[in-house]
Amino acid sequence: MSESDPPEGATPGSSDPSLGKPKRRGRVKKRHTVGRVLLVTSVVLALVTGLSTLYLYRHYNGNLDVIDVGEQIVDRPVKKEVEGPKEPLNILVMGSDDRDAPGNNIDNLTGGGKRSDTTILLHLSADRQRAYGISIPRDSLVNRPECLDEDLDPIPGGTDVMWNEAFSVGGPACTVHQVEQLTGIPIDHFIVVDFAGFRGMVDAIGGVQVCIPEPGIQDPAHGINIPAGTRKLEGFQALNYVRERYVLGNGSDIGRMKRQQAFLAAMAHQVLSANTLARPDRLLKFLDASTRSLQLDEGLGSLVKIAKLGVEFKNIGLDNIQFITVPWQYAPDDPNRIRWLPESKQVWQAMIDDKPLAPRFLDDAISAEHLPGSPTPTPTPTDTAGPSGSPTGTPSSPSTPSSTPSDVPTEEDTQEAIDNGLCA
Repeated sequence: MSESDPPEGATPGSSDPSLGKPKRRGRVKKRHTVGRVLLVTSVVLALVTGLSTLYLYRHYNGNLDVIDVGEQIVDRPVKKEVEGPKEPLNILVMGSDDRDAPGNNIDNLTGGGKRSDTTILLHLSADRQRAYGISIPRDSLVNRPECLDEDLDPIPGGTDVMWNEAFSVGGPACTVHQVEQLTGIPIDHFIVVDFAGFRGMVDAIGGVQVCIPEPGIQDPAHGINIPAGTRKLEGFQALNYVRERYVLGNGSDIGRMKRQQAFLAAMAHQVLSANTLARPDRLLKFLDASTRSLQLDEGLGSLVKIAKLGVEFKNIGLDNIQFITVPWQYAPDDPNRIRWLPESKQVWQAMIDDKPLAPRFLDDAISAEHLPGSPTPTPTPTDTAGPSGSPTGTPSSPSTPSSTPSDVPTEEDTQEAIDNGLCA
């Protein structure tokens, strides 16, 4: 027997002191067992997490209402080739007040059916360095082109009809067709948001902070009472704020559009600057509210595609997300309706060419960085007047360059902002 062999009758690993330091073969086996348990546990956790993620994806993806309108839209403009690492994107956003849907008909109007309360053309530049949101007033008088219904039967056009009539008679397909025919801008995607879903998205991110001017907004007939001051609006209060048109301004759609632009800018500011959606509870609520309220084209018809679109905004600074209104004037024959000014063609052409808008069109723009009532005010217009004079947001002359904007609002600008329910 060699010196290394154990004595007869002894077992390896014996604790007999005379045998020297025991070998640890048993513990090696135990470590392997623990390793297997940890490995199996990790695999189970990964499977559970994966299944949960898959469930959530299928759940929220299943909420989306995806429609194919490709065959309904004809005679489409061809997208112009421009310089940039990517193609410019044109997305048409439409707000729907489907009065038959729960929570949407806040005005208690009769008649039912869907109407387009808001139309915003969102343009992302090819270099992804700027984004414009161009509001088109629903009170605009236009020559609506003929379009096709779901069965590809023609829907007759109309002369001097309101802009939002296209949505009433033919839904998003006719509205997209109308935009393309009247502006020459090819639309890549469209999104329809109903008001109940909008309210849910606002609540999901904890409300949106806005500045309400003195004396506040009181409309007892419609149950609206929003005190003056900087405050967060949630639920119906937020929806009432962006839709109020009876006690603010002159009852036209212009003041309401400015509030909608300011609210959307504030919403973008809160989500992007405060990283609001990093909270899982708010993210899940936001996903549930948004997916239940969105109607999309097939090109955006999944959460993955929506997420990819969101990534397109990552390099656009808040100050480069700007909201404007198409240049307009009150219709000479009807002060409750408006017409686009000839300068609007310059705005549409800039979108087609993927060029920055001329400074005169941005004089009264609202950005997601500098919000109405914030410490650093948005530059105010110097060559425009309010509704009583030449139209807001339009140049006094196409050939006259804008003068240097002032950081101090004029008395007229301040009063116009208050009339629109905004702080100067």
